[in-house]
Amino acid sequence: MEFSELKYPDPVKSVNLGNNISLAVTETGESEEAIIFIHGLASYIPAWKNNLPELKKYFRCIAIDLPGYGKSSKGDYPVSMDFYADIIIELMDKLKVEKAALAGHSMGGHISIFTALKFPDRITKLILISPAGFETFTEEESRFIKEASTVDVLVNNPVEQLGKNVRVNFYKMPKDAEFMIDDRIAIRDSVDFAAYCKTVIKSLHAMLDEPVFEKLENLKQSTLIFYGKDDLLIPIKTIHKSLTTKKVAESGAAKIPGSKLQMIPECGHFLQFEKAKKFNSEVIKFIADSIYD
Repeated sequence: MEFSELKYPDPVKSVNLGNNISLAVTETGESEEAIIFIHGLASYIPAWKNNLPELKKYFRCIAIDLPGYGKSSKGDYPVSMDFYADIIIELMDKLKVEKAALAGHSMGGHISIFTALKFPDRITKLILISPAGFETFTEEESRFIKEASTVDVLVNNPVEQLGKNVRVNFYKMPKDAEFMIDDRIAIRDSVDFAAYCKTVIKSLHAMLDEPVFEKLENLKQSTLIFYGKDDLLIPIKTIHKSLTTKKVAESGAAKIPGSKLQMIPECGHFLQFEKAKKFNSEVIKFIADSIYD
């Protein structure tokens, strides 16, 4: 299966940016209050499948596939947090969105933080779901992660491992999330699969090379943070054996002025999918409260 053949919940349009980048975008809702949804590492727009149908009733919801992911163009891009932040702003300019809130899952949370720090006048609020960037790593730890995660490993992952890689995101994987495994298996036959894997590894390196933890205190945006109490991916247990998700979450939240942290029980890393009803209601309340503060 080619990436272009993946089934998405909403119609997808291509937005042409600079450097021959074509960004896959779904846009629903007609509110003046815009939220841009940024997926995590190795993910795509359908990560928000359980959220956009409800949130579009209240907000202009713009979900994207980052360059190299999903239905966006594939290429040897200069992937970095800086690169991704510029992409978000360029997209906003193309869509004539002057200001927007960012909702970022995992790596998307790291990107959202970086974008808000770089372009504080364009980003109004932050919704961080199991965000990367709160857990910190020494140079030695970063080197270990990079050496263990290579393009060859991704390209040659057996089918059984692909399933495990998806299931570990959930406390109890919902049946309606099984498509994520099916899609991961199907795209291995794509002509763009190697390029996609290369982008995933570059993205991982970018998070390690451009940490944001020490800059969190500089965020000016109202910030809502979600973590699942049973997240198996944050922290990385092979490196931080004694660290807990709660400690990671609280250490980051404490540095962001006025932030609100929600720890969700019986929930893993893919919080917005696994606990969609709770997530959606809290986001609606958060944006409403921010407007009327």
